[in-house]
Amino acid sequence: MPDVRSMPVPDGLAGERLDAGLSRLFGLSRNAVADLAGDGAVLLDGSPAGKSERLRAGAWLEITLPGADPADAAPPEPVEGMRIVHDDDDLVVIDKPVGVAAHSSPGWTGPTVTRGLAAAGYSIATSGAPERQGIVHRLDAGTSGLMVVAKSEHAYSVLKQAFRDRTVEKTYNAVVQGHPDPLRGTIDAPIGRHPTHDYRWAVVAGGKASVTHYEVVEAFRAASLVEVHLETGRTHQIRVHFSALRHPCAGDSMYGADPTLTARLGLTRQWLHAVRLGFDHPGTGEWVEYASEYPDDLAVALERLRDAG
Repeated sequence: MPDVRSMPVPDGLAGERLDAGLSRLFGLSRNAVADLAGDGAVLLDGSPAGKSERLRAGAWLEITLPGADPADAAPPEPVEGMRIVHDDDDLVVIDKPVGVAAHSSPGWTGPTVTRGLAAAGYSIATSGAPERQGIVHRLDAGTSGLMVVAKSEHAYSVLKQAFRDRTVEKTYNAVVQGHPDPLRGTIDAPIGRHPTHDYRWAVVAGGKASVTHYEVVEAFRAASLVEVHLETGRTHQIRVHFSALRHPCAGDSMYGADPTLTARLGLTRQWLHAVRLGFDHPGTGEWVEYASEYPDDLAVALERLRDAG
């Protein structure tokens, strides 16, 4: 049975070719998206769209996907260490452990937040692409901390708009190598695909606008603990911005971390944690805020820095 999906084009796909953008959004091949477009199964603002048409943020997308065999769907899978911070009729706030992706994607075989919630008996909103229903924002698999997932369709709509309007307060703590100068500042540099490594991102001319505010809260001999507030939410934004300043996150081998320091701190991933999340509750309109403590691996690494002076 065909599956019709309707939604606004996400900001992150603005300017991309339709076949490239929708292949990422729905986990289809570009050829499959091109075939759907050729059959008139993809509409933008009510008009049939061609495979090479450029996507416009906010344009209303309607796509008729081929029916899927329920047996092919990824089954629920418990996620060890995933903590429920808050739960109500509209949303659930989780503390995501490292090594867990927000949702399924091509090539990812590990645990996900969506399957973990399903295994725990949570019903989430059906809005969004099939593999990422209820997901209104993401954390990298290698980044731990707070995420909010919509349970009601109303909450999904309101929270998605809040993230687009940048009214959600996302606060991260990161340990970065060296000592950023100035100690408090804003990194305003566009981010796009790395010119030679498809799996990485970089500060590039013509990239998407990306703004990161930071403040050093504790300095050590070889590194600094910084508090980071994101104005935008690009993939790998904090990691890319601090790497561009030549102060990569400790432990972040993808973006240039010193392997000697990584080993000394006992890190197996970047030192980056989503410590606070605040937003207007979609049900009550009241401001709510949630906090998360450092997981053990990050806490141990921080203590080693303090012990070293």
